[in-house]
Amino acid sequence: MKNYVIPAVLAGLMASSFTWAAELPASIKAKGEIVAAIMPNYPPMDFKDPANNELTGVDFDLGNALAQRLGVKMKWQETSFEQMINALTTKRVDIVLSGMTDTAERQKAVDFVDYFTSGSQFYTLVKNQDIKEMTDICGKTVGTSRRTTFPAEIAAWSTAHCPADKQIKVIGTEGSADARAQLRQSRINAAVQGSETLPYLANQEKNTFNIIGTPMVVQFTGIGVSKDNQALRDAVQAALQSMIADGSYQAILKKWDLSVGAVDSIAVNKGQ
Repeated sequence: MKNYVIPAVLAGLMASSFTWAAELPASIKAKGEIVAAIMPNYPPMDFKDPANNELTGVDFDLGNALAQRLGVKMKWQETSFEQMINALTTKRVDIVLSGMTDTAERQKAVDFVDYFTSGSQFYTLVKNQDIKEMTDICGKTVGTSRRTTFPAEIAAWSTAHCPADKQIKVIGTEGSADARAQLRQSRINAAVQGSETLPYLANQEKNTFNIIGTPMVVQFTGIGVSKDNQALRDAVQAALQSMIADGSYQAILKKWDLSVGAVDSIAVNKGQ
């Protein structure tokens, strides 16, 4: 990824020019805000700062910068993950910006403006010395959020890499925090989260977690937009592309040590 450095004045001019050029829907212009669904339980993508209980994270920073570039405000609405797509299709929110993976199945209901790449990855407790590499997890029990694509990805990886008599047993949990709790309680042997969250987790709880191997798959993370709101989708895509061009997109990812997940261009519905 190249880092684009341009004078601050020029960057400001680019942002201002895009504000008036963006073809936002009339309804968005009229209310002066974009309502974004977020579930702040997935650091560092989406979470609340323990010091003040305020929203923070990659998506929060990116969303606020995006709204500013479009000349509106971002109004954050905390929504359970399983209700996000429904909230979007019923117009209770304008976008979903909460680390959601762009998948072909989800594309049946919404469009995704893809802005990041990540992957599902195994981890365990440091004390579990019998798990050093990915194949050590064969025959063991792995927990992960049942609301994500991770259970299916674990099963597919197990089929491809583990003997028939040592398939991984997948336990669906209520979320990543629940999976970590079960891991500490020795109810599961390992867990799976998005690769973008694991370095943050390991840094927050030093000498506790051991990240295993590499991501099983690499997927796109996207901003969900209703299929009947193409104008908003295209405005969001263009605004993010302009943020790549002037380096502000890269700066946000660098702040959170997630430059590895940066994309070179903003596409729509690239998820599989």
